[in-house]
Amino acid sequence: MKSFTEYSALAEQTIRDKKYPGGDIETLYGPIDYALGAGGKRLRPALALMTAEAFGGKAEEAMNAAIGLEIFHNFTLLHDDVMDNSDTRRGRESVHAKWDVNTAILSGDTMLTQATMMVSEVPDEKLRKVLDAFNAMAIKVYEGQRLDMDFESREDVTGEEYVKMIMDKTGALLGASAMIGAMIGGASDEDAARMYDYGMMLGIAFQIQDDWLDVFGDSNTFGKPIGGDINNNKKSFLMLSGLAVEGADGDALREAIKLPAGDMKVKVVTRLYEKMGISDVCKKEIAHYCSKALTALKKIKMSEENKEPFRKLLEKLTGRKK
Repeated sequence: MKSFTEYSALAEQTIRDKKYPGGDIETLYGPIDYALGAGGKRLRPALALMTAEAFGGKAEEAMNAAIGLEIFHNFTLLHDDVMDNSDTRRGRESVHAKWDVNTAILSGDTMLTQATMMVSEVPDEKLRKVLDAFNAMAIKVYEGQRLDMDFESREDVTGEEYVKMIMDKTGALLGASAMIGAMIGGASDEDAARMYDYGMMLGIAFQIQDDWLDVFGDSNTFGKPIGGDINNNKKSFLMLSGLAVEGADGDALREAIKLPAGDMKVKVVTRLYEKMGISDVCKKEIAHYCSKALTALKKIKMSEENKEPFRKLLEKLTGRKK
């Protein structure tokens, strides 16, 4: 088996080699090429490829489905940016900012169809199960996005609700990537389901780590300004954990989030997080979901040698600086 980094590079090269129509429909496909060209970890396709080979399949057999999962992920980003009115994505203009909202919606719709077509490019005997897994995941992602949007206007969101939201919005896609890779690789239904659990738990830990990096990371390494969640009053795991603290510190945080966006607000809120030990709370939660992922992995009928890249991936993503 290759390393995760090698699978990621393989997926990246396949995406870069993909050609889109030009001419009079360039304004439909150009934004897709632009969005996919932004790079990233290629976590989802790499996970699908790695899982397929871990169960005895070949990366080439899973490649179309893996790239389909990455296209689906990027489709959700196009539409998320419209809903969030976000003008940047990965340090560049978002599609709706570079073109317009209608273009982002239509190109995103096209990506969804492309993703479904590519995920469908599996042997006929595996097609129904793979499509069922893909469609169930897609519905979960939409449900998670709806919850995320609803949270913006609610003042009573709990940490448990937040975890449920990221299970749907982030965890489901990583779970499905591992599950679909397992199906293509020839895993049993039980082991495919356990790979879903591994991916799901990995996704939750990954998102909480992302929340932590937005406050305690280094902007040069993280790739975007630190404190964006604080300035936007985003109900991240850190904020919800802080708001759950009773007494003077919790009250101070409730006042601090009313401050106007800027460096001062970030400093004040970050100091309160430090005083309340929120960083340690985050790290404990990340470790909890990592442990759950490892428990799922332990139950899978796979050689210890083939399990090792999945252990390393867990360490890599939850100990990352970007």
